[in-house]
Amino acid sequence: MAAKDQGTNGTGNGTSKGAAGKVLQAERRDFVDLVPENRERVQPMKGFDPIYTDIVDYIIRCTHRIWDERDVGLIYTHYTHDCVVYSALGTTYTREEVVQNTIQRMFMLPERRGMATQVIWNGNEEDGFYTSHLVTGTGRHTQPGIYGKPTGRTFVARTIADCMIYENMIYREWLVVDTMAQVKQIGLDPQAFAESLARSYFDKGLLAVDMGENRRLIGQYPPESEPDTAIANNDLEREVLIWLHEIHNKRMFGKIKEVYAPTVQYHGPLMKELYGHGAVTHQTVGLYASIPDGFFMPQHICSVPCEEGGTKVAIRWIVEGHHLGWGVLEELGAPTGKRVQVMGMTHLHVRDGRIVDEWTNYDEMSLLMQVKLAQMADSPSVLDGDLDA
Repeated sequence: MAAKDQGTNGTGNGTSKGAAGKVLQAERRDFVDLVPENRERVQPMKGFDPIYTDIVDYIIRCTHRIWDERDVGLIYTHYTHDCVVYSALGTTYTREEVVQNTIQRMFMLPERRGMATQVIWNGNEEDGFYTSHLVTGTGRHTQPGIYGKPTGRTFVARTIADCMIYENMIYREWLVVDTMAQVKQIGLDPQAFAESLARSYFDKGLLAVDMGENRRLIGQYPPESEPDTAIANNDLEREVLIWLHEIHNKRMFGKIKEVYAPTVQYHGPLMKELYGHGAVTHQTVGLYASIPDGFFMPQHICSVPCEEGGTKVAIRWIVEGHHLGWGVLEELGAPTGKRVQVMGMTHLHVRDGRIVDEWTNYDEMSLLMQVKLAQMADSPSVLDGDLDA
């Protein structure tokens, strides 16, 4: 059963004074307060293990139990057998793949710790829950694995995981790991690593497909003047979708000065920490300088009131386009013309009608891999139809 968006009815995203309003928030609490002992359940959670007191406790505690306490076997009771996990570097379709990938990564980065920065959610026990979990991961590369021989160097990188959950089981997950940040910090060659990732796909016969133009412009018409706000659950979410459409699809970058606070802090890919209108504008313009025909498509939005004041909003989105220019995606280098798809997630803190904090995560390594794969597909042997050459 799909997690149904709930708006402000008291059983959805915690906007009432009822049980949902008591759900934990991560920002101002120490870890021991986020996974408390002897706390009563504060939210209806049919089918969930008794240890979990609300949906935020669930996602933080089970992540900690699996990754930090090494109870990998909990995946069998917390993921469905056919759980689909969409990541920027590929998709898996079974629970057993989740188990195997967890073990491999746990071995390669045994000192990694993932700290919950915030959890934005909606849903209820009848329809299911949706969580957007922002994690700051720290660690050291001490063992061999997909990153090659251990370098011993440390890293800090953000991850956002969006999960659909029903009766204690995650049945669909979207995962954006800033792999490029990790690779650069531990001292690997991003070009060589992207080449190896692309090669693994190429050797399986999976080739990049350029479908031509995207939906941003239909023929010679300008971009659609109004966004599709059907995924919004309340007025603020609808307003945020309108802001994003104006900025990203209509290219009205001046809108940033209207909807962002002058003191906004931008927490971006590659662990960028930037401040002010100019920084947000430069990062946004820079993305579309790299992908000038990029079309921004929000896929999910949810929000929760924030104990610090205002509201936290989570948006999962896709940008489709072609690598046609120079911009903030520096590792892509000179324009290649190759089609790319950016899977991204953004958390916003909106207070007094303006955005005071933005956390945006997408993986430049995924884009570089897509370009490499498309270039491999251009080889004469492939164009002649001989993949084994």
